[in-house]
Amino acid sequence: MPKKIWKIKTPPDEFTVNSLAESLNISESLAKLLVLRDIKNYQQAKKFFRPTLDSIYDPFLMNGMDAATSRIIRAITTNEKICIYGDYDVDGTCATALLYMFLKKFGAQVEFYIPKRLTEGYGISKIGIEHVKQTGTTLLVSVDCGITANEETLFANELGMDVIICDHHQPKYELPNAYAILDPLKPDCSYPFKFLSGAGIAFKLAQGISERIGKRNLPLQYLDLVALAASADIVPLIDENRILVREGLNQINNSPRPGINALIRSSHLEAGDLTSGQIVFTIAPRINAVGRLGDAERAVKLLITENIDEAFSLAEVLESENYERRKIDEGTFAQALDLVETQLDLDKNLAIILHEESWHPGVIGIVASRLVEKYYRPTIMLTTVDGVAKGSARSTGNFNIYEALKKCEDLLIHFGGHQSAAGLAVEIDKINDFKIKFNHIVKETIGEDEFLPEIHIDSKLKFSDLSPKFFRIIDQFAPFGPGNMRPVFWADNLSVEGKPRFVGNNHLIINLKQKGSDRILDCIGFNMGEFCEQLTKNHSSIEAVFSIDKYTKDGKTFPQLKIKDIHINENNQENT
Repeated sequence: MPKKIWKIKTPPDEFTVNSLAESLNISESLAKLLVLRDIKNYQQAKKFFRPTLDSIYDPFLMNGMDAATSRIIRAITTNEKICIYGDYDVDGTCATALLYMFLKKFGAQVEFYIPKRLTEGYGISKIGIEHVKQTGTTLLVSVDCGITANEETLFANELGMDVIICDHHQPKYELPNAYAILDPLKPDCSYPFKFLSGAGIAFKLAQGISERIGKRNLPLQYLDLVALAASADIVPLIDENRILVREGLNQINNSPRPGINALIRSSHLEAGDLTSGQIVFTIAPRINAVGRLGDAERAVKLLITENIDEAFSLAEVLESENYERRKIDEGTFAQALDLVETQLDLDKNLAIILHEESWHPGVIGIVASRLVEKYYRPTIMLTTVDGVAKGSARSTGNFNIYEALKKCEDLLIHFGGHQSAAGLAVEIDKINDFKIKFNHIVKETIGEDEFLPEIHIDSKLKFSDLSPKFFRIIDQFAPFGPGNMRPVFWADNLSVEGKPRFVGNNHLIINLKQKGSDRILDCIGFNMGEFCEQLTKNHSSIEAVFSIDKYTKDGKTFPQLKIKDIHINENNQENT
C-alpha cells in the first residue's frame, strides 16, 4: 500500500460557518462541512437536505429531445418495431430495462438487444445492427452507448433504420448522422447538468415522451433503475443526479421491484437502509458479472420481470456468474502483479500497461482498478481478441485518461470513455509504440512526484463532537458519491483500547479513544491489516483519518469509524 498524503481542505470563512450554524441550529463542525460543499445559507441547505423532484430540469432543454420524442411517438402510433440497444454494464442494462418497460406501457412493439462482450465488444456494432434488422426493426434507440458510432449509424441508415442515440459519454470531433442525439456533452447542448448516467438520459427521454402525451409522472416509477445505474457508474451525485438517486434509493428500500429484491436477498442484504455504496460494492458486481462472462440480456430480464420466482432464479444465475468472475479476477490479478514486479521498471514507466493474450476480457477492467489502488498509477490492461489487443484503462486522481488516449489516437484502432475510465483497441505490433507514447504523455502531464495517493480531509474533529444529532445529520448528507463523498475527518491524541484484531481478507478492527474524552469508538480499516502488529505496541499517540458510518448488531445500529489511514507517533515524535 503506497504512503498517503494527507491534505486538509482550506478552512471556509469563519463568519459564513458561524452564520450557517446559527441559522440551522447545528454545530460549527457540521456547518463547515456544508460550506465546503458550497452551501452557505438556509435556502441552499434546505435544498440540499430536502431535495425534491420539483427541482429536476425540463427534459426539452436537452438538444435533440424534440426530434427524439416525436420520432418515438410516431413509431408507437404507427406500430413500428423499436429496438433498445444497450450496453452490457449496470448502467446500460438499467437504461435498457427502463426504456423497454416504459415503452411497453404504451403498447409499443419494442424489443431490446445487448451486445455480447466477448464477440461484439463495446457499443453499437455492425453485427448487432444486422441482428436487429432481421427482427424487422425500423427505429433503433441506443442507450449508454453510440456517441462515437459514426460508421455503425450510417450502416443502420443504409439498412433502412432511423437511429436515436442516448449517451452520456464524451463525443469525438464528428457526431454520428443519427435522427436525434441526446447527450449533454454534445457541443451544442445547453442542458444545465452534464453528468447524468446513461439510465439518467433514458429517464429524461421517457420524461419528455410523457410530457408530450400528458402523463408526466409515469417515468417516476423507474427511478430505482436510475439510482442503481448512477451509483454503479460512479457519476457525480450532485445537482439533478442527487435528487434522482435519492428518490430511487427510497423506492429500492421501500418497495423494490422483484428483480432488485431478488438481488438484494442473494447478496445477503436487506432492503430498508441500502446505500449507494452498498450498490457499488455488492449489487452492481452481480449485474456486471453476467455481461463480463456471458450474456447481459439476463440482467435486463431480471430487472424487467414481474414474476417473483423467475426473479430469484435469475438472481441465482447472477450470483453464480459473479462467483466465477471473482475466481478469474483473482488469477488475473496475481498474474498482473507478477508482471509488474518482474518485468516493469516503475522508475521509468509512470503508467502500467500490460498485455497478455489469454486474459479474460470481462475482468481486465476490474484488475486495472485494483492495480491503480495498489500502485496509484494510470493503468491499462490489454488482452487479445480476434488478433487485436483490446483492453480497459483506469486513471488516478485528476489525470484525464480519455484525453491521454486521444493524444495517442494515431496508434489506436478506436477508444472511448471518460476522465477516469476508458476502453481501447490497438494493433498487436503497435503496443510498444503505444506504451512509449502514453508514458511520455503521463510524464508530461503529472510528473513523477505526483504518484502518491492523497486523502482530502474535510475537517479536524473531536470525539466529543460526535453526538446523536451529529450522526443523524451526517446521514442526511447521503446519497454519497463523487462530488458528495462521505465527509473525511482527522483526529489526533488517540489511543488504542484493547487489542487490535486482524480479520477477513487483511482488515483491521480496533477501538479508539481520544485524550480528554471517555468515548470509545469501534473502527474498521479495510485492507489495513499491516497496521495490526504496529498497533499492538505501546505508542504515545495515534492520528487517524476516517469517515463515519454505522453497523447493525442484534437489531441495533451503532456508529463506526472507517479508517482510511493511520499515523503512529512514537516517543512524542510527530509525523508530518
